[in-house]
Amino acid sequence: MNLTGKRALVTGGSRGIGREIALALQSQGAEVAVVSRSVPDFPCRSYKLDLLELEQVRPRIQEIVADCGGIDILVNNAGTAYVGEIIHTPLTEWQRTFDLNVTSIFQCIQGVLPTMRLRHSGTIVNIASIAGKQAFPKWGSYCASKFALMGLTQALAQEEQNHGIRVMALCPGAVDTDLWDSLDPAVASQFDRSKMLSGRDVALGLVELLMLSDRVLIPELMIMPGAGVL
Repeated sequence: MNLTGKRALVTGGSRGIGREIALALQSQGAEVAVVSRSVPDFPCRSYKLDLLELEQVRPRIQEIVADCGGIDILVNNAGTAYVGEIIHTPLTEWQRTFDLNVTSIFQCIQGVLPTMRLRHSGTIVNIASIAGKQAFPKWGSYCASKFALMGLTQALAQEEQNHGIRVMALCPGAVDTDLWDSLDPAVASQFDRSKMLSGRDVALGLVELLMLSDRVLIPELMIMPGAGVL
């Protein structure tokens, strides 16, 4: 099986894990569209959108769906993290984390669901995290947002199963991306990035989910580094 003829939309698809996901989907024959704030460095449909501008997300995604002639696969990949003890976490950082990691995904989902329901088919994959299954100190806002995303995923899966729409969560452990470059060096230095998953590892796991028969659903897939929780 491959994904030839399937139309996929990947958020945050211009770099990091999203870029690897977009390339992996293309390699399996999918027609890929990318939503991001920057232009991808590979050929694909590209739509510029800041997912933190929440009021624009749903209508813009609806426009993109129409422009693509429908979307068969939505991969909600875009996300952010803030590191710090909960007691010292600024409200602005807490809200920004939830806005991008949860609310923008909620809006993207609402943007694609009407046409998926009309066609009685479609797949939505939310890129969550091991931090949506297990809490870590100093990652409180991130963990809370990913736990919320898992709840959203599970509720959506139950609501849409009778509409022929599969909803799944992919939960990777630590992945070596440029996210680590944006963190406080004192925090980033505590992690051995050489032992982390690569973005391609995550992308290949996603492809395995999507290559399953439409009769099969894996509600969530956890992918961990061989070294375990870092």
